[in-house]
Amino acid sequence: MLILLPPSEGKADAGTGRRLDPSRLSLPELTPAREEVLTALVGLCAGPDEAAARAALGLSEGQRGDLRRNARLREAATAPAGRIYTGVLYEALDLPSLPPAAERLARRSVLISSGLWGAVRLTDRIPPYRCPVGTKLPGIGALSAYWRRALGPAMVAAAGNGPVLDLRSGAYAATWAPRGVVAERTVTVRVLHERDVDGVPTRSVVSHFNKATKGRLVRDLLTAGVRPRTADALVGTLRDLKYTVEEQPPVLGRSRQVDIVVTEL
Repeated sequence: MLILLPPSEGKADAGTGRRLDPSRLSLPELTPAREEVLTALVGLCAGPDEAAARAALGLSEGQRGDLRRNARLREAATAPAGRIYTGVLYEALDLPSLPPAAERLARRSVLISSGLWGAVRLTDRIPPYRCPVGTKLPGIGALSAYWRRALGPAMVAAAGNGPVLDLRSGAYAATWAPRGVVAERTVTVRVLHERDVDGVPTRSVVSHFNKATKGRLVRDLLTAGVRPRTADALVGTLRDLKYTVEEQPPVLGRSRQVDIVVTEL
């Protein structure tokens, strides 16, 4: 089973170990693409036009520190990606407290999408950075389109012959869409928050609930130690774990779409 996660905007303040070495990251076939994006990002942030760099990355004047940090990425200390990302999803997943067997399964199963790295595993050592997938970099263009051209073979290889659980947000899902037999094995999850509005059940996508639920869902899968071999088995496992799962009508050539409904009590 392959579990695809989005990154988080929130990140650790600093790494704790050796300097960045892109050649040591997982999915080594992505190394040339990563080097190209890294060079463009460092060049933008180290350049003389601070206003243009901030605009490209969506930063305010008070976030100049992110530019300085990006400019020094090649010399920055690193930490495992599972410790670098600190947003709501990763707080709910709570990797440090996973039992040993669940932690080993996480290392094998989880891939995190990234505007800078394309995709990384939890154990890949990276520095904190700021590079949303919506960024346009000089010489690169829009990162979503760039990674759409670069990611395909690596992601297909990572998916192997098992099911894929796709929990990425829309912007990161756009960097790689499963096709063919991989799409048939892929389950894409949307989290709906249900609450009572004047006596009428109303559903919507709420960012915090969406991220927290996805983090808990992954944690539950990992701690249960399940290894479903098909998309049907994966959906069945989610139900066994007491999630309210509603399947959407299938669309030919696309992944299986399911809604996880979280009811506000």
